[in-house]
Amino acid sequence: METKTVCQNKKARYDYFIDEVIEAGIVLLGPEVKSLRDGRASLVDSYARVKKGEVFIHNMNISPYPFAHHIQLEPMRVRKLLLNKKEIKRLIGKTEEKGFTLIPTRVYFAKNGKAKVELALAKGKKQYDKRHVLKEKDIKREMEEGRKRNQQ
Repeated sequence: METKTVCQNKKARYDYFIDEVIEAGIVLLGPEVKSLRDGRASLVDSYARVKKGEVFIHNMNISPYPFAHHIQLEPMRVRKLLLNKKEIKRLIGKTEEKGFTLIPTRVYFAKNGKAKVELALAKGKKQYDKRHVLKEKDIKREMEEGRKRNQQ
């Protein structure tokens, strides 16, 4: 059984320099897990915060499961993430440094069937950094096209 990706934050690599990636569990209720299995989640504009020694994810949208009429959950509610105390202490130290934030990059189901969140310790890019990345991408694509034309 392989990991099943539910959703990704594709813009994270464009908007941030990613320093390191951490895997965290997420506290969910029954209908939320079923919605995730259906792929009804979004990480757009989501972020994580450390509060009182615990890590929480904000603005993660999990759409309500259509067949769960007995319980109505708010789609954008704050959800707790499960990490070791050592990892949390290290994250507190890193996020207090200038410019570092916690960004969820992907939500997936691990091999054991548990829902996991991939958190990235990231630093924001400036506008000129983003332009530089796009320029490098264009140059690389043009080189590939030239190589393909020369092989024919």
